[in-house]
Amino acid sequence: MDVEDDRAGSPQEMRWDGWGDPERATDLPRAVRALLPLMLGRVRRPDPAPAIGAVEVAASRLTGEDIDVLGAVVGADRVLTDAETRIRRSGGKSTPDLLHRRAARQEAPDAVVRPTDHDQVRETLRTAAERDLAVVPFGGGTSVVGGVDPVAGAHRAVIALDLALLSGLIRLDEVSGEAVLRAGTRAPEAERLLAAHGFELGHYPQSFRYATVGGFAAARSSGQNSAGYGRFDAMVTGIRMATPTGDLDLGRAPGSAAGPDLTRLLLGSEGAFGVITEVRVRVHRTPQERIVESWTFPDFVTGVDALRQVVQRGGSPTVIRLSDEAETGVSLAQLGRIGKVLAKGASAVTVFEGEDAERRRERTAALIAEAGGSSTGRGDAEEWMRTRFDGPYLRDALLDAGVFCETLETATTWSNLHPLRAAVTAALKDGFSDAGAKSFVMCHVSHVYPTGASLYFTVLAGLKGEQLGVWDAVKHRVGDAIVAAGGTITHHHAVGRDHAPWLVDEIGETGIRILRAVKRELDPQGIMNPGVLVPAERSGA
Repeated sequence: MDVEDDRAGSPQEMRWDGWGDPERATDLPRAVRALLPLMLGRVRRPDPAPAIGAVEVAASRLTGEDIDVLGAVVGADRVLTDAETRIRRSGGKSTPDLLHRRAARQEAPDAVVRPTDHDQVRETLRTAAERDLAVVPFGGGTSVVGGVDPVAGAHRAVIALDLALLSGLIRLDEVSGEAVLRAGTRAPEAERLLAAHGFELGHYPQSFRYATVGGFAAARSSGQNSAGYGRFDAMVTGIRMATPTGDLDLGRAPGSAAGPDLTRLLLGSEGAFGVITEVRVRVHRTPQERIVESWTFPDFVTGVDALRQVVQRGGSPTVIRLSDEAETGVSLAQLGRIGKVLAKGASAVTVFEGEDAERRRERTAALIAEAGGSSTGRGDAEEWMRTRFDGPYLRDALLDAGVFCETLETATTWSNLHPLRAAVTAALKDGFSDAGAKSFVMCHVSHVYPTGASLYFTVLAGLKGEQLGVWDAVKHRVGDAIVAAGGTITHHHAVGRDHAPWLVDEIGETGIRILRAVKRELDPQGIMNPGVLVPAERSGA
């Protein structure tokens, strides 16, 4: 079935100095405000961020000729150099990004270029290489690892290549269960377009409302339904990419032995080799049944063992998520259950979708009960489903109250999960303690495999002075701790610039040489997202 004309309109802009829809920004729940002084001591509320019209940015370094040539490729009205548009493409949504947004003067791309199709992307890259312009692909702007910072590197200027107009469903093969989507399609729009034909992608990371299909592929995203439908890279069956030296159109068949799988090479490439313009993905019929259930465990250790039993012995939930004692307490506080906040115990939610949902729920329930868990009914799981994309709004409210709040994630084997968690927790607490700050660390498991699981940490800290420098030191301590403890430097947030110092520890010097060789072939002038993923080569290397 060809739906070439089924294209999406321009999506709503995110809040420029925070997460998501400005109308959804929220104050801290009263119970959370009451707990903060007990956990962190008194913190000072910071000055509010300047209005976007008051932010200073340097004048664009593009010449009039640059703008005319780029305009000839995409249309003159799609090369934007006004300050507000550039500021809105000035980075992602990590806590450091938002702290930078509070500055009166900020770095910004020299222009925002908005292509509408693959050919315009390819020609823009060719033009940028000819004119010595760095290119940062910009999808939903949800990166939390410095993946879309406007870095020119060694080049004379940098453009943000905004893919918002590269959106829509190109083709749906209902018989094979495959869809081709343009890379700039935001996740809600992808699901709407597929639902019109009775299908679903089923990829729901916390960034779901704003992230794009191309971003999912470029960052090797993992969504909350990963236990049932897999990571996004497991859903991808083909990729089309434009690079400065030519096009790639990969993924001819469901399985192939035609040499190394180059599609896998492009997954996780983070805009360092080229721009993903189309993604072919596995889709499934929209599930007609959903069952949710909540669980409690005496402690996190018991809960982890229950999750291991479920995944290794065939419980097959669509979602399974375990919060440690600290995260469970804060979640209860958000619901106003202040009397239960200090009670010990870990909590979990499970979701089952599809025709055999009840059978799988019964199997999972039996395994969880055998491992020491108890059902607490549907309520907490339903509340989690209702609010599961809203966590970043709470982060923003904490920052507005003067509380430092950031997240990080890793993964390892089941046998190494608790040592890794202990190492990361110690690195966070010791790092903030050395800076004279109290901290509070929470952790959850939300992605499971037969051999291991992810660990997702949220840390709050009562920093009384400069925050960015302290976090940089703490983050480096944590990165070293993860490597030393045998974890991955990132499970689903990607490498970006933030994790690049530890990439060599993960893939080795030979792995780095492979990535550099690919970049030299596809991007010989190094214009693509300088500093992301591929470490710069040393002189003479």
